[in-house]
Amino acid sequence: MRELITKLLARRAALGVELDTLTQAPKAEARNLNTVEETRFQEIRTELTALDERLAELDEMVTRSDAAAEVSKRYDTPAPARVTAEPEVYRRDGNLSYFKDLYNAREKGDRDAHDRLIRNNRARTDNGNAAESRALSTVNSAGGEFVPPLWLEEQFVRYARPGRVSANLVRQGVVPPGTDSINIPKVSTGTVVGVQATQNTGIPQTDLTTTSVSSPVVTIAGGQTISLQLLEQSPLNVDEVVLADLAADYGRQVNVQTLYGSGAAGQVTGLLILAGTQAITYTSATPTLAALYSKIAGAIQAIHTSRYLPPDAIVMHPRRWAWCEAQLDSQNRPLIVPAAGGPNNAAGNLDTQVSQGYVGSILGLPVYVDALIPTTVGAGSNQDTIYLMRSEDLWLWEGQVRAEAFQQTYAQNMSVLLRLYNYLSFQAGRYPQSIATINGTGLVAPTF
Repeated sequence: MRELITKLLARRAALGVELDTLTQAPKAEARNLNTVEETRFQEIRTELTALDERLAELDEMVTRSDAAAEVSKRYDTPAPARVTAEPEVYRRDGNLSYFKDLYNAREKGDRDAHDRLIRNNRARTDNGNAAESRALSTVNSAGGEFVPPLWLEEQFVRYARPGRVSANLVRQGVVPPGTDSINIPKVSTGTVVGVQATQNTGIPQTDLTTTSVSSPVVTIAGGQTISLQLLEQSPLNVDEVVLADLAADYGRQVNVQTLYGSGAAGQVTGLLILAGTQAITYTSATPTLAALYSKIAGAIQAIHTSRYLPPDAIVMHPRRWAWCEAQLDSQNRPLIVPAAGGPNNAAGNLDTQVSQGYVGSILGLPVYVDALIPTTVGAGSNQDTIYLMRSEDLWLWEGQVRAEAFQQTYAQNMSVLLRLYNYLSFQAGRYPQSIATINGTGLVAPTF
């Protein structure tokens, strides 16, 4: 029981860390939990409640067991002398039964039976007979069937999936009903004003021209067919397990579409695929944080001088941020340091260690890590990408996630189809110049 309590406490601590991580991004961005985050939040709360109840039950059992042991010590005085040549207590030609004494000692408190059991155990240990062929153990066919395995169904290990960091950074909207595309008018060239050369003479007149940007409404869906027997006989709500996993993968897929949707075959156009963005190349056989620092500054100025408004986020893969953290100056001092330390001459600040989401700042911009940023770009298929953006210029519209179960068409097989789907549309093309990407040989897979 103590080992089980230790495992449950470790699980509870892990859930606490996950809960803190889950709420970091909404707190930092001053927003409510999104649909996927809210679903996971409720799952964690439910599991924590169940863990607390189970821990309280086990703690009470341990307390009772300890109390019983103390009572046993007061009344169970071992013999002062060690018997070295005592005959076996339970012999084949004898009239004593081991199992009868075991029952009488445990259930009826028979003191004589208890003493015989102690003498038998001591004699078997002292005489080296503990491994006789007739001894029972936890091996199947030798007593093991009476020790069934313990299954902690409620503590099942969920499949690890990355979240939707980039998708949560952009501007959010709701997919309107009754349409398969969202179109936004756009002024492509503007009017002109100028100095009037002399009074009563013509002033400049240039007609503005217009166009539009369009993004399709696409469907993100997934399903799982399960047997009716599994659904009805499992001690867990298997449908909730499956739907929660589908919801987690839905969040991953939304992030994939936001980053590098192809714009074809039912996909939106991702911000890393969009044409007309600011392309910054970092070429280096020996990458350094100092060189990368200047490239990030170059990406910032590229947005400044074409969008005329600043970017508000830097997003990179976790491996790239870890590499930044590992870089040292000529005195072996880290270049990414905790903000609380009041650092001088630092390339960036490290605010916390997280796998996904906000991690610190560089050049006054918040840095986010996103595990779904591709790491197989470039000639060697081993480069990752860093991108900067003005998140207000990018729009993501989503509908309400729908989770359903269907039995009718699968009745012949006694199966049930669990289905989850939603509609979304993503528009990064309003201002392509508000996105800058950094690529090149300076961003090959880092070594540590």
